[in-house]
Amino acid sequence: MILFRTAYESGKAEYVVEKSKFIAHVQPVESYEEARDFVNTIKNEYRDATHNVPAIICGDKQEIQWASDDGEPSGTSGLPMLKMIADEGLTNIAVVVTRYFGGIKLGTGGLARAYTAAAKLGLEAAGICEVLDSSVMIYTVEYSYLSKIKNLESGGVFEIIDIQYTENVTLTLQCLEEETKNVISIMSDLTSGKAILEKKEKDKIRVKIT
Repeated sequence: MILFRTAYESGKAEYVVEKSKFIAHVQPVESYEEARDFVNTIKNEYRDATHNVPAIICGDKQEIQWASDDGEPSGTSGLPMLKMIADEGLTNIAVVVTRYFGGIKLGTGGLARAYTAAAKLGLEAAGICEVLDSSVMIYTVEYSYLSKIKNLESGGVFEIIDIQYTENVTLTLQCLEEETKNVISIMSDLTSGKAILEKKEKDKIRVKIT
């Protein structure tokens, strides 16, 4: 099941209009507190900028939304960015667009378009992913089965996220939650029931879509 959509990774992009430089910074976050920390970090790093305009959305259903114009005319920067991010269906994300004023005023409409355009470029740089429920399973298997399991991984049903080599091989597998029973069956059939499932727990997986 898809839980939400967010940025795949950190992203940064520049946009120049009428000699003003806009720098978009995008960060996926786990909480509103983490988002505010990110905003403060960018403001500190770019404290010589004319403006650092933030927009934050958090919560699986976009319950928390916050933006600031940071000195720009009211409603011309933070809110347009926030609306664009919300309309894209994104959450658990922080975006800050830094502006270095180039000496030419853009007007209210021009400001809204510029900040939104910069934020979109930042999202493109970060990429978009879907966050889904997953299962993580730790198996102990004999060495003789390792190559066959690796070959099956290429089929895309599961991913091997860790391998430990001791007397036997300990594999950590991750799959979509709905594929859990299928993976357990595959591992049993492949090893004639010799694969030992040591641990199974729920987690989340990020699948990049753009």
